[in-house]
Amino acid sequence: MAEYGLPVVVGVGQVTQRTADLAEAQEPLALMETAARRAEEDAGVPGLLARADSVQVVNVFSWPSPDPPGDLAARLGAEARERLYSAAGGNAPQWLVNETADRLARGRVRLALIAGAEAMHSYRRARAAGAELPWTPRSRPQVTFGVDRPGTTDVENAHHADIPIRLYPLFENALRAHYGESIPEHQQRMGALFSRFTQVAAANPYAWFPQARTAEELAQPAPDNRWIAFPYPKRLNAIMEVDQGAALILTTDATARELGIPRDRWVYLWSGAHAHDRWFVSDRVNYYTSPAIRAVGRAVLELAGLTIDRIDFFDLYSCFPSVVQIACDMLGIPRDDPRPLTVTGGLPYFGGPGNNYTTHAIAAMVERLRARPGTKGLVTANGYYVTKHAAGIYSAEPPPGPWRPAENAAIQAEVEAQPGPPVADRAEGDATIETYTVVFGRDGEPEYGIVIGRLADGRRFVANAFQRDALLAWTREEAVGLRGRVSHDPSRGVNVFQA
Repeated sequence: MAEYGLPVVVGVGQVTQRTADLAEAQEPLALMETAARRAEEDAGVPGLLARADSVQVVNVFSWPSPDPPGDLAARLGAEARERLYSAAGGNAPQWLVNETADRLARGRVRLALIAGAEAMHSYRRARAAGAELPWTPRSRPQVTFGVDRPGTTDVENAHHADIPIRLYPLFENALRAHYGESIPEHQQRMGALFSRFTQVAAANPYAWFPQARTAEELAQPAPDNRWIAFPYPKRLNAIMEVDQGAALILTTDATARELGIPRDRWVYLWSGAHAHDRWFVSDRVNYYTSPAIRAVGRAVLELAGLTIDRIDFFDLYSCFPSVVQIACDMLGIPRDDPRPLTVTGGLPYFGGPGNNYTTHAIAAMVERLRARPGTKGLVTANGYYVTKHAAGIYSAEPPPGPWRPAENAAIQAEVEAQPGPPVADRAEGDATIETYTVVFGRDGEPEYGIVIGRLADGRRFVANAFQRDALLAWTREEAVGLRGRVSHDPSRGVNVFQA
């Protein structure tokens, strides 16, 4: 591999679109083009994009064009022989970087562009106004890279355990019980954790919400911070209604030298790895750890020849507090560690542009490392529901040895060897709550609870709960470990838990 050189990021570009006039709002394809041209300018070599032989686009939610990588290549004048469109998942940007680095080191790719964008804010404004957007025709492009597989089961869907705002709270409540904290203590700790993120966002010119907030402003429910699903008020949730795009240009140091890209632009990928946890939430080993994050983190550190205390900067995927806390626990980052855990401000405050957040994180990390030669940065990426994970270690200094790809199949086998309990689709009998959440309506009233629990024989189940007084009590007193009964209600098609 040495003859082709070591993988480097040589150009980064970001764009955040704020426009009051919908007629001026750019679609995701145009935002990607803007970000890509900024990345070319950042690399310092005019005409660089036209030489790209690989154009890769992160899966677009808000307004995908018919062929995003082909459409972007055409706009940029790049006759790329490789055009990839990723599967959905917030892990995709770092996963693409890892896989591209391996192909660069093997000489299979010479110059690659990775880009993504969302325009959910403008799209939803237009829909609310009944306005037509003069954008490229919207389509359903074919996924050509990654695992295109549903993230939830039919049973989970039937119980409304099917979207991030209702699934991540299940991990959070399990974490609180695992830590042995009271509900007020844990609310304060979540708020303090993410208050640090808001301080980073406040200094980031690309952040959607550049405002520092206190722990209380974030974690305590209020009229302007209503409950979404306990224990998360609105300000502890990722915000997807943003218009943001980002792009990365990758090559090898040997090719960068040949192309005349200035040395101070190069940031090396020292290592990268990926894996997924047991795919469905109801199959997990538990709800306060991630065997995949632990294994991936260990792999990237070992490949880089580093320990976690030698990492200077982090960007831990941060759609909700639970995934940050799990990542810290799995990576061995102490609770009182003074190092910032984000270089962007995180998905609730920087913005959560669909699957593409981590492209922004890598771009911000590259800029941070260029400014501090010799430092190291770790980026983690997360897809679905603490399901799919990727990580990479970066530095402006070259690694001490040649590029070594991760043994991702072996990492995955290690994760799969940790089995979850059997699941009862239709549950009947005595039951204990393993974790739970309470879902609230816009009127501030609880609508239903989602319970994951165990039957007396150890089988796991998913259920709903509907008793208003009990649901409100669960927001004040710990319900993990609470005993009751579960039965299947054929009229609703769900299991129902009652304490």
